[in-house]
Amino acid sequence: MTDRIIDKMIRYFGTDVRRINHALKVYGFASCIARREKLSDNEILIVDITAILHDIGIKEAEKKYHSNSGHYQEIEGPSIARDLLSEINLDIEILDRICFIIGRHHSYQKIDGLDFQILVEADFLVNIHEDELSRHSIESIQKKYFKTQSGISMIESIYKY
Repeated sequence: MTDRIIDKMIRYFGTDVRRINHALKVYGFASCIARREKLSDNEILIVDITAILHDIGIKEAEKKYHSNSGHYQEIEGPSIARDLLSEINLDIEILDRICFIIGRHHSYQKIDGLDFQILVEADFLVNIHEDELSRHSIESIQKKYFKTQSGISMIESIYKY
C-alpha cells in the first residue's frame, strides 16, 4: 500500500525532487522509529502514510499564500492528503488520524500520541541536516522535542555533539 502512496506523492510533486527526497527521508526515519518502538500494525500504517504525505500541502500553500510556512501547510495538507488517499481502502479512523497529524505537524504543542511524536522526530532528523543547523540548535531540539528512545538514539548517533 505504501508503494502506491509514494507513487501518488511523487506524481503530485512532479519534478520537485527536493520535496520528494525530503518526504522519502522522513518516511525512512519514521518507519524505522515506529518499528523500533513496537507500535501496532495500524499505528505503523498511520506513521508510514503520514510521513510520506506530511508536507503535501506545501505546493498549495505557496500557490495560495505565496509562503511555505508550516501554518499554511497545515491548512492545505489534510484535504490534499484525503484526496490522494481516496482510492486507497483505509478505515475512516486511520484516514482521520493521518489528516489530523498532517494538519498539525508543525504545531508541536498539539502532539497527542506516539504516532504524531515519531513523525515530528523523523522530520527533525531530516531538517537538521537539510537546514544545516548548529550544534546548539540540535541540542535544543533534542531536549525540547525528542521523547522516544529510538529517536534519541538516532539524533545522538547521527549528530554527535
